[in-house]
Amino acid sequence: MIKTKRKIYTSAPMPFMGQKRRFVSDFKEALKLFDNSKIFVDLFGGSGLLSYVTKQERPDARVIYNDFDDYHLRLKNCKRTNELLADIRGTIVDVPKEKKLPDEIKKRVLKRIYKDAQTGFIDYITLSSSLLFSSNYVTDYKALEKATLYNNLKQSDYNCDGYLDGLEVVKEDYKMLFNKYKDRKDVVFFVDPPYLSTEVGVYKSYWKLSDYLDVLSVINDVSYFYFTSEKSSIIELLDWFDINLQLKNPLAGACRKETLNRLNINAQYKDIMLYKKVL
Repeated sequence: MIKTKRKIYTSAPMPFMGQKRRFVSDFKEALKLFDNSKIFVDLFGGSGLLSYVTKQERPDARVIYNDFDDYHLRLKNCKRTNELLADIRGTIVDVPKEKKLPDEIKKRVLKRIYKDAQTGFIDYITLSSSLLFSSNYVTDYKALEKATLYNNLKQSDYNCDGYLDGLEVVKEDYKMLFNKYKDRKDVVFFVDPPYLSTEVGVYKSYWKLSDYLDVLSVINDVSYFYFTSEKSSIIELLDWFDINLQLKNPLAGACRKETLNRLNINAQYKDIMLYKKVL
């Protein structure tokens, strides 16, 4: 019997704002520090990339992926999305790459999308990546209808085979999920909330400053990976609390890795990964 070679993912198989593909190499190396841990809980699962990489590196461990954004539904409907994109690709074949769709072609594209919208699931995030200007996203048909559309389609199908294999997929409030495992000594938490002062438009819930601060309560006295951005100023805020108010800083003593996130030729900022092992 010929074994089928398993696809190795270095990024999430379908578009997702904020996935951690730039951290994959550093994340793999940092995981070695937690070689005795048996459970990894991805509290803000997002695209599931951290969970996927962890399961590849630690097939012996339990990896719990909290899919609050229903990314698994997008993967489940990958074939349907590929079929829709194939039809759109045929409709816009004469439109140059990255150019605006003429009104008549836009109408035909929207008509095809509307047909699918009447019969089942539509992956608006992937459609946004294919038809909108870079980093712009919509989550429903009405918003797509109002938007200016471009030819940004990739020429090949999306492939999601095996991406969630071995993961325990759940959908829970992150605090409730944390409480289930917080007293175990063999658990590591991945804490990657939507970034403060960064676009969070595609997330299903609205985040206030107090929500971001609440998240910090789950990294007290536990082993963790915590992700933030220099735009959020959370690290500076915690340092200020520590110095001026003598409040405990949960990030104190954590290892730090950075990666550059370039938005365009004139705009860039650093994403930050901090991790800490509690003995």
